[in-house]
Order: sequence, then structure tokens, then C-alpha cells
Amino acid sequence: MIRFPRYWLHRHRYPERYAQLETLLRNQALSREQLLLEQRAAFDDMLAFAAANVPYYSQSLGAHPEVVPILEKEAVRERLQDLLARDADTGQVKLGHTGGSTGKPLAFWYDEAKHELMRAGMMRGFMMSGWRPGQKVLNFWGARQDVAAGGVFGSNWSDLIAAEKTIGATEFSAATLLAWARFIQRYRPVLLYGYASVLSELARFILAEGLSMPGSLIGVYSTAEVLTEAQREVMQRAYSCKVFNQYGCREVPNIAWECRHGNMHVFADLVYLESIRVEAEQQLLVTSLTNRLMPFIRYRLGDTGRLLNGECACGSAFPLMEMGLCRQNDLIRTRAGNSIHPGFFNHLLDGQASIRQFQWIQRDLDRIELNLVASAPLSQASQAALSEKIRLKMADQVTLEVNYVEDIPRTVSGKQRFVIGMD
Repeated sequence: MIRFPRYWLHRHRYPERYAQLETLLRNQALSREQLLLEQRAAFDDMLAFAAANVPYYSQSLGAHPEVVPILEKEAVRERLQDLLARDADTGQVKLGHTGGSTGKPLAFWYDEAKHELMRAGMMRGFMMSGWRPGQKVLNFWGARQDVAAGGVFGSNWSDLIAAEKTIGATEFSAATLLAWARFIQRYRPVLLYGYASVLSELARFILAEGLSMPGSLIGVYSTAEVLTEAQREVMQRAYSCKVFNQYGCREVPNIAWECRHGNMHVFADLVYLESIRVEAEQQLLVTSLTNRLMPFIRYRLGDTGRLLNGECACGSAFPLMEMGLCRQNDLIRTRAGNSIHPGFFNHLLDGQASIRQFQWIQRDLDRIELNLVASAPLSQASQAALSEKIRLKMADQVTLEVNYVEDIPRTVSGKQRFVIGMD
């Protein structure tokens, strides 16, 4: 199927997504001054809406807020129902889960409109690389709810017209990496999108095996994890194209995207981003300007970074930012030599309401420790189910040790790692 019929069919299948994309693309023509004026107006409108329509903010903001408090993740966990707008259509609302990348799983409300706007924002971000709708994208992803049918990257018949495929990338071996490399060669995507750790491991394998990647590739997008300069360099050598960084979270997607000039641009028509100094760090706070179903206002992300002055040579009016230390991930190794992405462990505790904080630590190839801060211990059945899932995933007998602790210590940088692999 050639590109233009595919593009038309995809527009017909997702009219709201493309309508949102057209609006987002028009916003790119605004001047910096216009953009920031509209951003501030949208921020004020969100405050007024939240104070009048969302129980949590009716209490914390009042009718005329002068000081807007920071929304902490703990408040999201404890007041989830109160953060849902009073007029929300409960028949259309769904409950999503974050990966708990700081060691604290979190749920949030969303609906189809939020999903479609997220995908439209992703499309605009991809277009900063030179990609155009209808060109092939290959995702390397691990979150089970995303790769299932109906998820963000779920496989269904519409993939045929979306020119998009997804590879479940929670674990891999040398044989798996070879199969992935061969698939890229056959599929000839224009973009790769996925975890920094997975894409860099695949890049190292490609270089070690002397494999060549198709000339169709114009970009690789790293997301969900820290992208180090070493990872960027090895990926650019292996894939022979530019590597782009992307920043966001499940609760508030599409915060910032990197352009071809190597600068991170804040999507100021979607979010209001702040950087506040806390001790020796510049911590990021984000406000979604579009999510009235469950407003996130001055939400502390758990990441560090700072806003930058100046213009970019790419000509975009979107403000600039610089990432600091973000959420860290580790791979878990198996006795067979496979690597399991932390996203697998990330979601094993979904639905366990008593858990306040967790951390997985691989002590040996056959021993994993789970530290929990919880209001009540796991049931024997829940612990047995966890052990069985890990055994099946690692294809080996693995001892799971569950410890209940008062607190999980942070790293020197102040971060909390939710999965720690073997040295």
C-alpha cells in the first residue's frame, strides 16, 4: 500500500487525532510572545476550572487562588477520586497506571480524548525529525497495557494503515537482538521509538555483528529513560541517523521534544513547565493545559532540569529546556544470558493498593529481593503469584525475598531507583 492511500485511511480512522494535529501544527506558527501569552491564559483558565469543578482543587485552591500549591505524587495516590472532575462521564473514564519509575506506582484517570491528543502530540514531535504521517514507525516497548490490543501501541488491523508496528521489548537475548535487527532491515522504518536501554543494547549488537541498517531511517527517538551521551553515540553509529530525546510521562505526555539542532523544546501549547530550586537541584513542575478530566497543576515530576533562554536555529518559538537527572532503570539478567527490561517488574505490583513504595534488587542470577513500604503485607497468594510470574519470565528457579521496610533510601543524587540490577 502506497503512502497516500494509507494516510487517507488513517485520517478517516482517527479523525479527532488529525484534527488535534492540525491545531497543534498551526500553533507552531505563533511567535514566542503570542505563544507565552496564550500559555499563561490557558494556565489561568485551568486554575479557574479546577477550583470550580474538581473536589481536590476546590479545597486546595479556593475561588481566587493567590498561591498555587505543588501537587505531589503522594496526593495523587491518596486523593485519586477527588482529582476527577465532577462532571466526568464515568462511562468513558478509564484508569491508567504509571510505571512507578521512582519506586512508587501511581494511577490516573484518562479518556479517549486525552489519548487522541497524546497521539497527535507524538505525531507533531516526530515531525520535528522530518518524518511525515504515513511513514513507517517501529516501536520498541514493554508496558503490557500499551502493547495489548487497544493500548497505546497495541497491535490491531489499524496498524496496516498506520504504518506502525510494535515489538514487545521487555526481555532479549543475542538471538532476539538478531531477529530485531533483521526485522528492521526488512520493514525499513523511517523512525525507531522506544527505551534508551533497549535501543542502545540493540545498537551495540548491530555494531558488534557488523550489520547494516536500512537507509530509510532518519531518526531514533529515545523516551521513558535517561538518554546518556554514550548511548546516543553508539545508536547514531549503529543506525546511521540522528538520535532524538523526548520527555514526558504517562500522566502528562509530550512535555518536550528534541529538534534536529539538538535542543529540547517545551510544547508550551500543551504544558506549562517550571523549574524550581530545591537545595542543590532544579526540580521540574508541570501543569497540563489540556487535561480537564484530571487536572495536573504544578505537578512535581521527580525529575530535574532547567528552562533556558534564547532561540533555536530551527526557528521554533517553543521555549528551550535542559534535562538533568531523570528516572533511572536497570536491566535484570537471567542465567541463560537474557536481559529483562525493568518495565516487566515495573507493573507486577499494579493494583496492590497497600503498597506505598517498592524497589526490586537482583542479588544473584537466582535471587531477587523486593523491598516494600506498605500499609499491609502481601497475601500469601499474591506473593506466590509474583514468584511464579518471575520464574516464568526468567525461565529459571528464582528465589523471591520480600522485605517490609520503613523507608527505601535514595541515591546520592536524591533519586530512588525502582529496579537495581547486578553489577
